Amino acid sequence: MKSLHTFFLMVLTVCVVFVSLSEVSQAGDDKFVPLFNGKNLDGWANINCAPETWTVRDGMIICTGFPTGLLRTDKQYENYILELEFRHMKKKGNAGVFIHSDAMTAVGTPFTRAVECQVMDGNGGDVFSIHGATMAQDNQKPVGYPRSFPTENRIKPAGQWNHYRIVCKDGTVTLAVNGKVVTRAFHLNPCKGYICLESEGSEVHFRNIRIHELPCSNPPPELVAEEYKGFRPLYNGVDLRGWKQTVADKGHWIAKNYILEYDGKSEKSEKYKNHLKSEEEFENFVLIVDWRLTRKPKINDPTMNDVKVVLPDGTYAKDDNGEDIRIRIFDAGDSGIFLRGSGKAQVNIWCWPVGSGEFWGYRNDKNTPAEIRKAVTPILNADSPLGKWNRFEITVVDDWVTVVLNGKTVIRQAQLPGMPKRGPILLQNHGDPIQFANIFIKELK
Repeated sequence: MKSLHTFFLMVLTVCVVFVSLSEVSQAGDDKFVPLFNGKNLDGWANINCAPETWTVRDGMIICTGFPTGLLRTDKQYENYILELEFRHMKKKGNAGVFIHSDAMTAVGTPFTRAVECQVMDGNGGDVFSIHGATMAQDNQKPVGYPRSFPTENRIKPAGQWNHYRIVCKDGTVTLAVNGKVVTRAFHLNPCKGYICLESEGSEVHFRNIRIHELPCSNPPPELVAEEYKGFRPLYNGVDLRGWKQTVADKGHWIAKNYILEYDGKSEKSEKYKNHLKSEEEFENFVLIVDWRLTRKPKINDPTMNDVKVVLPDGTYAKDDNGEDIRIRIFDAGDSGIFLRGSGKAQVNIWCWPVGSGEFWGYRNDKNTPAEIRKAVTPILNADSPLGKWNRFEITVVDDWVTVVLNGKTVIRQAQLPGMPKRGPILLQNHGDPIQFANIFIKELK
């Protein structure tokens, strides 16, 4: 009798748990609201793609897959149930749904810090953190690999519609593919941010995107993604729309997906003319530009160079005879960014030990007051190792400039007398190969 009582108690417990889980999984289905209205992209923002990358047709968001980049929601979300349908238009197509995403792309990449729910033909359902986001993964293969793998592959073949149900709750995520939970992850950081759709090389369609928001836990700022700060892209990843180049430079500035590359093979600039110039002109602004020098220096070859030692006040170090002290460096090239079209107001990119970010034209002008020459000299060298990506954040207000390199202020409130009040942004042709990416601007009033 006792064993029979225990048996019925176990059955009752299982039933209660089952009903409870069912209620959770179906809770609030009548409270879903559309994230996509089926008519246009209201409520969404194109982070870094060409205008034609994301379009709307027949109640679907159509993604061409090129360039690699993201479409994000206007609003951040923390706890919610997200449902959507997608289909790939060719085999092995790739895309993704990002959750808890920053608004700005990470350095040197077309993607944001986020957690990605993989949308891949033949292998969907992976969940993994990227570019500084973190999580505790489940179902690792092999153990220690930084992603949660689905317990089974439930993706339908290319051309057929698939359904995702993504539940985010207090830093956890579960992903159901075509009606069954196959992936989980825990301790997500950030645990609040934007939702993004990913473009990654092949055509993909999305439809029936809807969300049911759950009560928020009000996470601390450390767990919240970076909010949108008003930046817009100046480079679309497809071509040089919005930029002007000289005849001599044509074919040497190349749109290579999210990377804008200069091959270094055209003629050197002459009197600040042969550079890539923005069609728009700007007055006061914050400019974000990622860059890396791509020439590989080697020992005992022409990429080794003797350079002067720049002192903190902008002058050069001298020996006992009053001669300039020179030291040998690995030289991967030289370039720069001209502000308001001014060759003198050039934010320098180079390999000198003083570091990038200086204003050569002002520092070497002996008619410039000493305090200004000091102000335009980098406070410290914040360059990444050669070949790695760097990020400039350049703030220009009237004739005052601040330059932040890789998160460190290298030029603080330097005055550039005589700088034009308004002008284009120029990427310098200095005869050396270089790559740029993530060119964004925010105009200031």
